[in-house]
Amino acid sequence: MEKRTLGANGLETSAAGLGCMGMSEFYGATDDDEARCTIAEAIDRGVTMLDTSDAYGKGDNEKLVGRAVRGRRERVVIATKFGIVRSPFRRTHRDGSAAYVKKACEASLRRLGVETIDLYYVHRLDPKVPVEETIGAMAELVKAGKVRHLGMSEVSSATLRRAHAVHPIAAIQNEYSLLSRDPEADILRTCRDIGCGLVAYSPLGRGLLAGRFDEPGALTKDDSRATWPRFTAENLPANLSLAARLDAIARRKGCTRGQLAIAWVLAQGRDVVALWGTKRRRYLEENLGATEVTLDAADLAELDAAFPPGAAAGTRYPAAMLEGLGG
Repeated sequence: MEKRTLGANGLETSAAGLGCMGMSEFYGATDDDEARCTIAEAIDRGVTMLDTSDAYGKGDNEKLVGRAVRGRRERVVIATKFGIVRSPFRRTHRDGSAAYVKKACEASLRRLGVETIDLYYVHRLDPKVPVEETIGAMAELVKAGKVRHLGMSEVSSATLRRAHAVHPIAAIQNEYSLLSRDPEADILRTCRDIGCGLVAYSPLGRGLLAGRFDEPGALTKDDSRATWPRFTAENLPANLSLAARLDAIARRKGCTRGQLAIAWVLAQGRDVVALWGTKRRRYLEENLGATEVTLDAADLAELDAAFPPGAAAGTRYPAAMLEGLGG
């Protein structure tokens, strides 16, 4: 597996990372045994970045990752997040206070069963707390040896620059795919200006680009995507038609739609890591094949023309979730 470096302080990781969120909730039925086998196989195949959060499964996802890496800790980069506080009845709020930063880190370390978190992200910014306070508290965790590198997710360029002035930010984690090209407008350029990497989550457009949904209603009621704008009966047909533009290129390259979509993200620069999520070994095998797909300038130009920014029907999140982005 190709290695890539995030940030100026030398955080090395595999070019492809495994997002573990769906192993605990949000995307339908879960199976802890299959999830642990998927993580183990990913590590054996050269995937070193494992991504989780204290918000996934209300901490259960961190416990799952912690169990899966026992005996393999030295082979992985563990990335987790804090800032989204979940309470009963699916209510959430954000907390970026210095006291909460330290409390959240200690709780994540216990659930993961590790002494140090390799990459610690602010999951979503707390609008009530200056970013300098949040990052300052995270920097204290680095000094204490509890965290190695700092990251942020879904923030604006201005906020990234303010944060980076307090402590180097190794990575920004933003949604980035052929269906969601928002980072190209500003944040990707800022990352490169300050020497920060981009971890691109949902490179498959939450499955749309992989051809895994063929009609409205294909998602089960326990899958959160069922009510999201791009998957509604109003928008899904247009997005499926858009995703079908991958077919001809994929046939020519001898790969699947999903592999082509991930390869496009990987081709955006050696400072970009593609973070795809799967909870089953059968999809892991396909996704790993994307690292063997090579795209030349003509391929990239054809894909850029087929998927111009803003082409997807519907927003990438419901309105209430969009409010927490880009702060």
